[in-house]
Amino acid sequence: MQKIVVTGGAPLHGEVRISGAKNAVLPILCAALLADGPVTIDNVPDLHDVKTTLKLLGELGVGVERNGGSKLTLDARSVHSHVAPYELVKTMRASVLVLGPLLARFGDAEVSLPGGCAIGSRPVDLHIKGLQALGAEINVDHGFIKAKASKLRGARVVFDTVSVGATENVLMAAALASGTSVLENAAMEPEIVDLAACLNAMGADVEGAGSPRIVVRGVERLHGGAHSVLPDRIETGTFLVAAAMTGGRVVATHARPDTLHAVMAKLEEAGATLDSDGDRITLDMAGKRPKAVNIVTAPHPAFPTDMQAQFMALNCIAEGTASIDETIFENRFMHVQELIRLGADIRVDGNHATVHGVAQLSGAPVMATDLRASASLILAGLVAEGETTIDRIYHLDRGYENIEQKLGGLGAKIRRIG
Repeated sequence: MQKIVVTGGAPLHGEVRISGAKNAVLPILCAALLADGPVTIDNVPDLHDVKTTLKLLGELGVGVERNGGSKLTLDARSVHSHVAPYELVKTMRASVLVLGPLLARFGDAEVSLPGGCAIGSRPVDLHIKGLQALGAEINVDHGFIKAKASKLRGARVVFDTVSVGATENVLMAAALASGTSVLENAAMEPEIVDLAACLNAMGADVEGAGSPRIVVRGVERLHGGAHSVLPDRIETGTFLVAAAMTGGRVVATHARPDTLHAVMAKLEEAGATLDSDGDRITLDMAGKRPKAVNIVTAPHPAFPTDMQAQFMALNCIAEGTASIDETIFENRFMHVQELIRLGADIRVDGNHATVHGVAQLSGAPVMATDLRASASLILAGLVAEGETTIDRIYHLDRGYENIEQKLGGLGAKIRRIG
């Protein structure tokens, strides 16, 4: 099994190109099922989750053509199956996002209950209730969500809690429903805005994405179109934290500063100087040790749960004491024990962690437990004395494109073995 070995002590300097967003590209790939013509998607990152999604779409009969580099063309006119099997869905929760498009376009869908990272319960009941509000008949039977609808009808859908996945699934289904749908308490993430932009490029009529109230006027059909995936704000944030922890100066290019307000504010609080110019973000730590920063995760536009582990790593070596409250997932402190192995001083009480910064971490063998935990362990390894070996890095490849090459290009001593 592959591992990543990091030798700490080198400050990061230079430029790093940000890839397309994992959390935007997966629903956009699924949205191609709605179109009756080819959909061309650019800025597609080379990630394991993207490969899994393309394999799933291929199983359904979608034609996938690679146009070189980061561009793909998907053609759903050849779809011959409406069943998403357990073998593919179990490895990735986002597979459930084929449910809404299959149902809206073909009136029939069978999707296995999903798997993915072990970071807490992320039930699909909000997806099911939202689609039922549009007129779908849904049963959960033998581990499958079985859905039917002769024609979905526009409706008012009120989400009990804010859910990115449920908002995406219902938004895609509503695009082809007859009449107008109003989605209340919708997720406001930039990835929702990007999905809506892609749907509109295919002929949908979506307004209000990025706010808690999205209005979707259903159309008869969606045609082919083209869309470029927005840059990955979590990858951007991860590299900026790496620069801050190592005392370096890094420029993230092809980024979107407007999607990162909460993260950038916390980095400034930690003592970094930040400057954004168009699609470039420069972070300069000028060799200083970061200051501890308190974090409370919450739905966008608040601080993202996907950056919690990285900021915990920063707080491990920061000056002072920080508190971290994880309000999104109940099982998202699994990286704590591994950081403690590197010499961190962390106390956990339920969904609250207290981190006392230490002057120096020391390298050790550690194990990744989920995608963002993997990144936090690499960040800690960058500042730890000696070598840190990170096992189970298959989590990492689900959401970061060539992270060791990108960090290596900034001067990190990092390599993949096995």
